[in-house]
Amino acid sequence: MIEKGFEANVNLQETPNLRETADKPLNTKDFQSKRVDINVLKARAKATQDKENIKNMIVIIFFVIAIGSAGIYFSA
Repeated sequence: MIEKGFEANVNLQETPNLRETADKPLNTKDFQSKRVDINVLKARAKATQDKENIKNMIVIIFFVIAIGSAGIYFSA
């Protein structure tokens, strides 16, 4: 009779010493800091803000129309 699931090979050796590899950085390439144009950052922030403003205006217009239509419905 074979018991399934208990066929694992367990390695009971000592834990390896990983200090040599832990002290080294993962990437050895030298990264130079890239310059960022402030106008690009401003344009990106303005585009994000414009999207948020459009969403807010749509929500406000929806609520104004809903309140107006409810007012007309209940006044009649």
